[in-house]
Amino acid sequence: MLRIHDLVFDAWGRRFFDHATVTLPIGAKVGLVGRNGAGKSTLFKLILGHLSAGSGDIDVPKAARIGSVDQEHPATPIPLLETVLAADTERASLMAELEIAEPERMGDIYARLNEIEADRAPSRAAEILSGLGFSTADLERPMAEFSGGWRMRVAMAAALFAEPELLLLDEPTNFLDMEGALWLEARLRKYPHTALIISHDRELLDHSVDAILHLTEGRLDLYTGGFSQFERQRAERLRLQAAARDKIEAKKAHMQSFVDRFKATASKARQAQSRMKMIAKLQAAPPAVEEHVAPFLLPSPARPLAPPLVRLEGVSVGYDGRPILSRVNLRLDLDDRIGLLGVNGAGKSTFARMIAGDLPIMGGNMHRDRRIKVGWFHQHQIEALDPTDTPLDIIRRVLPEATESQRRSHLARFGMTVQKVETTVANLSGGERARLLLNLVAMERPHLLILDEPTNHLDIDSRRALTEALNDYAGAVILITHDRSLMELVADRLWMVADGTVRPFDGDMDDYAKFVLDRARVAARGPAKSAPVAEPSPQQPRIAVGPLKRKLEAAEAALARETQLLAQLDATLASPEIYVKDPTGAAELAERRERLADRLAKAEQVWIEAAEVYEAAIAEGQIA
Repeated sequence: MLRIHDLVFDAWGRRFFDHATVTLPIGAKVGLVGRNGAGKSTLFKLILGHLSAGSGDIDVPKAARIGSVDQEHPATPIPLLETVLAADTERASLMAELEIAEPERMGDIYARLNEIEADRAPSRAAEILSGLGFSTADLERPMAEFSGGWRMRVAMAAALFAEPELLLLDEPTNFLDMEGALWLEARLRKYPHTALIISHDRELLDHSVDAILHLTEGRLDLYTGGFSQFERQRAERLRLQAAARDKIEAKKAHMQSFVDRFKATASKARQAQSRMKMIAKLQAAPPAVEEHVAPFLLPSPARPLAPPLVRLEGVSVGYDGRPILSRVNLRLDLDDRIGLLGVNGAGKSTFARMIAGDLPIMGGNMHRDRRIKVGWFHQHQIEALDPTDTPLDIIRRVLPEATESQRRSHLARFGMTVQKVETTVANLSGGERARLLLNLVAMERPHLLILDEPTNHLDIDSRRALTEALNDYAGAVILITHDRSLMELVADRLWMVADGTVRPFDGDMDDYAKFVLDRARVAARGPAKSAPVAEPSPQQPRIAVGPLKRKLEAAEAALARETQLLAQLDATLASPEIYVKDPTGAAELAERRERLADRLAKAEQVWIEAAEVYEAAIAEGQIA
């Protein structure tokens, strides 16, 4: 379907593709991965003909249609459903021709319409729109009434509906919520043609594609399987490359030693010359280079606060006297890792603003420790950055008392190179801006981190680094993200925003994914054909043992994590040198050990209680 041969492309003072070659088979679903700035979007522009290659070939069958989602759909007066239906240009052309066709031509038109199942088109379009979050009432609304983010979803719906032979999607989940991302993941698995998808979403790359195309150092390497298989295969390839390189270097060293010993000996001179030629011809294997990713710095709070950090009792909150959320009764403690679920527009950001102290409550009681420090990251911060600022300008305002070298040192630890610290925001990538802001919001050692879509501009390696930093961070976390992998690895409790309130969700991300897909199927069938799916209610206890087992496993994982951290700290404190070289640091580590010991005791208590409840359920025969 897509053949790239010996592709070379240079632009903006660098080489993006260096004799890259790959062939994608018909019907393949392929994830295109690589570090930010490697050239993934540039490859799409080359395939679409928006850029011209220096040399090499990009071949797609002449009759094949290429579809992409380059920008949001225009704000026209045309209704939503008609806009998506028009994406199937053949059907639209036949329908238009039918209005003016001669009687003898109508038979051929109807035959072709039947062949392409034109009568199913409206229901198929409605199903796609429903999966992307549009309601039945939205179908007749004109495009001009939708915001830019929703018109991006329309462009995605149009591309999926048209079903081109080659579908190009660039970060398709970035403008979707968790529900839309889960639906798209399932939809791409069933896509009938070839799809090439740029994504940093591990779950999508593990469940929706059958191959990974890796762009690195100007090359394109194709791996079979999803992202997890790619990681294993790439690690093995790097290991073999390193072994081959070591073997060649050892052989060269052995021959060089012979040359050094005998090059001046007349009887051995010819053999020495021969070995020198062999050394010159011996090519080393490519170096096994692991791409370095700077860690995120999320320092834990210096002193924990007494629980709870926040307690909500019958709270309502909203805008201009109109409540968005009501009847909120929740408690947040220092060690909580909360994943916030819900469709776009349900009120997740409103809830985050309230907890951050940026939005006053309208009713009820919110008990919030006055000493609490909150680090709040949200997408509007990236958009609000002054494009003429540099990272150095920004950190000067954040650290007015620090020296210039201290500021530069901070930026270096954030992963900002010497060249980047004086680069304007306008010329930084989205990932670099996000990394800068994420580190800045955590500088003051907050007791609570609120992260609203923190991964939108981060590549997979940076997302992994953020996950590790969050799991090492000792404060509370409220996480809003469409990245299912991040949610599963960080959150140990889920709260769902729906029906004008926030309540605990009884289940894990697999349960939520099933709930979302079931709801999408029901919505696609329409309200007349099926009763609505009731959302889980905390007042309706489930006797199935599955959720209890998952809670026990989560408690075991938390206990293991705290045990490992304490063991590592004990190993450090066991060294006598630390008390001599850095007595202040040793004292701080001792204080941290006390806090870790308290956390370990709490984690052990949670694990004991979860085990008792699980074992009691088993004993009573409450098995699903």
